Parts: sequence; structure tokens; C-alpha cells
Amino acid sequence: MSEHAASTNLETRKPVPTVGFTNPFSRWRKSIGGWVLNAWVGIVIIVIYLPVVIVVGASVDPGTYIESRAFLTFPPRGFSLQWYLSIHPRLWHSLWVSVSMASVSAFFGLLIGVPAALGLIRCNWRGKILMGSLFRAPLQIPFIVIGVAFLQAYHLSADVFHINLVGSFTGLVLGHVFVAVPYVISAVGVQVQRFNPSMEEAALIHGATRMRTFMRVTLPIIMPGIYAGGLYAFLISFGDVTISLFLAGPDTTPFPVQVLHTITQDFDPTVPAMSALVCIGSLFVLLLVQKLVGLDILLRGGGSG
Repeated sequence: MSEHAASTNLETRKPVPTVGFTNPFSRWRKSIGGWVLNAWVGIVIIVIYLPVVIVVGASVDPGTYIESRAFLTFPPRGFSLQWYLSIHPRLWHSLWVSVSMASVSAFFGLLIGVPAALGLIRCNWRGKILMGSLFRAPLQIPFIVIGVAFLQAYHLSADVFHINLVGSFTGLVLGHVFVAVPYVISAVGVQVQRFNPSMEEAALIHGATRMRTFMRVTLPIIMPGIYAGGLYAFLISFGDVTISLFLAGPDTTPFPVQVLHTITQDFDPTVPAMSALVCIGSLFVLLLVQKLVGLDILLRGGGSG
């Protein structure tokens, strides 16, 4: 055989398939890594939800009476709904105050935060950085300082302008709007930064007015950020204790503050029952949001920081 034929034969020869070698340590590492990850996720879920399980479980305990006072235990030693049927009216009233206060605070937070986010992201003007820092300042101030500052401001307003906001519903809302606006600006600002201005230009070229362009093009695109910002504002206002502790009044005590007073002054076994109802109600609200809006839209709204 010639040298040229031998070289051609070597070039056209197909490689002999070899049996694939699987490293047993690689499969072992993957299995161990998956087991550790699943275990870690399980621990996190337990840590997050264990307090809720304890509260809900204790709320159905019949109670142990010591000197005519009832004490609840977990795990429950029986099943009873007596504490749900004897919830004090002040807890229902405080829950209504919290829900209405959080709803109004979220509404005004959106009313202020959405235009502010559009202005801070899109406009180029002097003082833009300073204004953005002022809008985000409440995130850097401890809530106890905010509560004291608003309380002093309300007393000063009562002395100078004879407008008493101490212990009023309006005073509560103003304090919570102050901390709700930065969350709305952050959530909406993420959507505005992702927005493509050429869509608005196309609408304007085709004869749409500025207002119609905003309502039909801009607003639907940034709506995930509005949903997320509104939800953040509602949750911050509803769960706040520190600011409400300074600004609440006898008739305007939010639910977390009322629970704190009840637990610290004299334990009431109906508090776990009411707390369990709030947890169950929150779950139904999340399911409703998922049904109407979709939690994936809220996740696309961006972070709050």
C-alpha cells in the first residue's frame, strides 16, 4: 500500500466509540448537594412558619385555668373554638383601624410615589440627586425616630396652628405615608428604568395625546411596579408597631399595637384566636391577589431597596 493511500485511510477512518466513564464522586456530590439544599429549604420554611403554627394551634386549646385565668398550651390538649367566639370588640375595632389605615396610606403613597418615580428617573434637572435622596431618606431613619418626630410635630402644630393631629386617624396616615412613599418609588422606578421610550414616541407619532399615551401605553407597562409598590406600602403600614405606638389614640389603635398592649398588660386568650384569623385572612388575600393579578407580576415589580 502506498504512503498516500495509507494517510487517506487514516484520515477517513471513523473514531472508535468508547464507553463513557461516569465519575461516581460526581453523582455522589450532586446527591449530597441536593440533599443539603432540600434540608436547608425545609429548615427555613420551618423557622418561618413555626410561630404561625404555634399561634394557630394554641388558639384552639381549651385552656388551663389557674386562679380563674386561662392559659393556652401548645400542642393543644383538646379542640375548642370558645376563644374565637369570645373575641373582644376592641380587637375587631383595632383590626378595622389597621386595614383602613394601611389602605389609605398605600393609596396616598401611590398618589405621591408614582409621579415622583417618573420624575426622578426620566427628568434631568438640577437637584435631582438631592431630591431622590430626600425621598429615600425614610428608609434610613429608624422608625422610632420617625414616630417621635411626628409626635413632636403634631404637638407643635396644635400649639401654633391649633390643628390637633395627636391620636387622630389623619395623623396615623400621615406618618405611614411618609414611610410608604420610598417603597413605591423604588418599585415603580425599576419598571420605569426598564421602559422603552420608543413605545411612547410611536404612540405620539400616530396622533395620541400625552395623556392618552400615558394611560394606554406607559401606565399598563409600569403597572407591575405599581402593584408591588402598593402591596409593600400596605404591608409596612399594617404591620408597623413603632410609629403607631407614638401616634395612636384611644379610638385609633392599630391591631399590632392593641395586641402588644393586651399581651404586656394582661394576657387575653382571645389574642391568639384573633391572630390566627389575621393569618388565615392574609392567606386568602394572597390567593385573591394571585387570582386577580398574579404574584409573578408583583415579583416583576422589582425590589424595595
